[in-house]
Amino acid sequence: MEAHVSAASVPPRPWSPPPDASDIVKGIHAMLHPHNIVLVGATDKPGNYAERIWNNLVKYGFEGGLYPVNAKRETIWGVPCYKDFASLPEKPDHVLVLVPARFAVQVIRDAAAAGARSATIVTSGFSELQDEESQKLAAELQAAVRETGLAVTGPNCLGNLSAGEKLFTNIDDRIVTMEQGAVAIAGQSGAIVMAIRQALEDRGVGVGYMVTTGNEAGLETPDLMRYFAEDPSIKVIVVYLEGVRNTKAFRDACKAARAASKPVIALKLGASEGGRAAAMAHTGALAGSIETFDAIATREGAIRVGGLDELIETTECFVHAAVPKSDRLAAVTLSGGKRGMLIDAFYAAGLNFAPLSPHVSGELAKMLGPGSIVGNPLDAGFAAVVDPSVYMKSIKLMIDDPDIDIVIIDSELPKAPHEVRERNLRIVNEMASRAAKPVIYVSAMSIGFTEFTKGLRKSLPHLTVMQGMDRAVAAIKSLLDYARLRKEVPDILSSAKPAARAVLEKTLKSATGAALDEVASKKLLKAYGIPISKEAIAQTAAEAVKIARQIGFPVVAKVVSAEILHKSDIGGVVLNLNSAAEVKKAFADITARVKKLKGKPKLDGILIAQQVKADLELVVGASLDAEMGPVVLFGTGGIDIELMKDVALAGAPLDAAEAKLLIGRTKAGIKMRGYRGKPKLDEASAVKALVGLSNLIADAGDRIASIDINPFLINARTGVAVDALIVLNNAAAKRAAGH
Repeated sequence: MEAHVSAASVPPRPWSPPPDASDIVKGIHAMLHPHNIVLVGATDKPGNYAERIWNNLVKYGFEGGLYPVNAKRETIWGVPCYKDFASLPEKPDHVLVLVPARFAVQVIRDAAAAGARSATIVTSGFSELQDEESQKLAAELQAAVRETGLAVTGPNCLGNLSAGEKLFTNIDDRIVTMEQGAVAIAGQSGAIVMAIRQALEDRGVGVGYMVTTGNEAGLETPDLMRYFAEDPSIKVIVVYLEGVRNTKAFRDACKAARAASKPVIALKLGASEGGRAAAMAHTGALAGSIETFDAIATREGAIRVGGLDELIETTECFVHAAVPKSDRLAAVTLSGGKRGMLIDAFYAAGLNFAPLSPHVSGELAKMLGPGSIVGNPLDAGFAAVVDPSVYMKSIKLMIDDPDIDIVIIDSELPKAPHEVRERNLRIVNEMASRAAKPVIYVSAMSIGFTEFTKGLRKSLPHLTVMQGMDRAVAAIKSLLDYARLRKEVPDILSSAKPAARAVLEKTLKSATGAALDEVASKKLLKAYGIPISKEAIAQTAAEAVKIARQIGFPVVAKVVSAEILHKSDIGGVVLNLNSAAEVKKAFADITARVKKLKGKPKLDGILIAQQVKADLELVVGASLDAEMGPVVLFGTGGIDIELMKDVALAGAPLDAAEAKLLIGRTKAGIKMRGYRGKPKLDEASAVKALVGLSNLIADAGDRIASIDINPFLINARTGVAVDALIVLNNAAAKRAAGH
């Protein structure tokens, strides 16, 4: 094979970024559609990465120039080998860096100077290692990438695939179907990204692009998402994320994909440490990295899956299934047991099958006799087993019914030739091609795809074929959730007034400890429009009695100390004080308890507060996640908050409409609407608290780790914050958290 082909002979490409596209999109396009590929560090040592990549480029027929570079060789792999960029027959375009790490930075600078537009650094030995020299090299590489402006993936990655260009700069020696598929994959782990591509290929799902990003010294996964959102050949975007470094870039990429009607299916690794200072408050402990990722990514239209199997099923679902108009499900099976399994599995996911229309029920009743269950799901039973045409007519009735949005068929593809089943599958495929709804075959168990199955699957492009009941249900639920999303998600900015921001700045400037005390916390909350109870701080028992009389009994007495974060744990809260004598006793008891504590925390006084009669205790909180940024939390509060874990999260800031949606995702929200005949509670106060709190955490930037309002007491007339803890993101907080 001729190793280098003139760029002029490359056929015209079907799509290129428009002139006003971002530099990142143009750079990625250059990387995935290069005129030539230069392998720097070419060596023919058996099994070497360079040789594997070269063999793949030759085997799959990349039509641009292919140029090995090694100053010590004149020929390699039967073709000329060049000593440097200057000796190449044309200027380099895409450069594969395969030299040791200590030489990689200079290769990037030399490549850019020679006219290259992009590079992939396969070499490892940078930030994935913990030694000082590797970290220094990583910093130098990032600087070189930034200064040269090259589109760079890696280092420590395993190469890329661009099917339309027959480009496979990857070490994988398994057979690749080089067809322009509708799926694009990007991620930091080369092994996982390659495994996803292989599994999708085994299922007959074509992959148009696969990019392994490695340590992401240059391009990051969200950058690839933006490119895939713009390329019209791509229908579904799959990403593997070990971490989100740039939350805004990730959110913007999700928005771009959503606007282009392209689902982003994300496999997210683990939970981040997230700043242990935040865990001093309940909100920090409850709002883990995965939960905050879900809260933010879901709003932007991303779908997080629980593992590789679920990822494959969900991708299969989105590639082959049209987005349904609504959630009216129907299913056809031949077994009462399978019918029961379908009902249980979908019910567990919060999904139900729609009642069949009188027309469909009547037609089915005419065809099916004893041993069948005319309902939804349908058990076609004995009649359909004896006469397959009855089975087909049942499916057609479901597909043709305008009151059904998704048709599920309990069956799997045959592993070997089967005339009747193959014929019926093709008939259903033809029905599905004319239907404006998904038609989904679900196998209750996973089955191995034989070569025959793979070929048959490929001939059924209008059917979704899924394996494993639980995974199939999860994928269908994701499809329905995606269908409900708005196409465009508006940015929400803080609506706080300048006066509130001024109080925030003054408070944070004067703060010295790990957390604000309750008095300072509530002053800040009040500035942000969060309703708080009537209260005042007392330094003496007599002053406490005077305050109680001004507020009106009953009152609550609470310890005030920035060093005591959870008051109830040390007996620092006394409720139901109905007289002066009870207030005096509470003052004395709390003071005595504090004096006995280890560490001798500073007592700033005793807070005397209005005791609000509550129909429900809520928690309203906010947290700064290490990866995803500021989030707010809402749910059932009180002393059992960690036990109940009835909470939902959303990105901050939010507006009143999104605050109501957040409330509606909790059991507390159901109770607030008037559960089991009880009166409706004052939702407006909770909405006001959420919006104010979301503005506060957003305005604070990275200076506040978490905010707890627990409890936020609510009844039919009002809602107030009766306790508050604001943990700062400062050196004192980190020392307290054990950093």
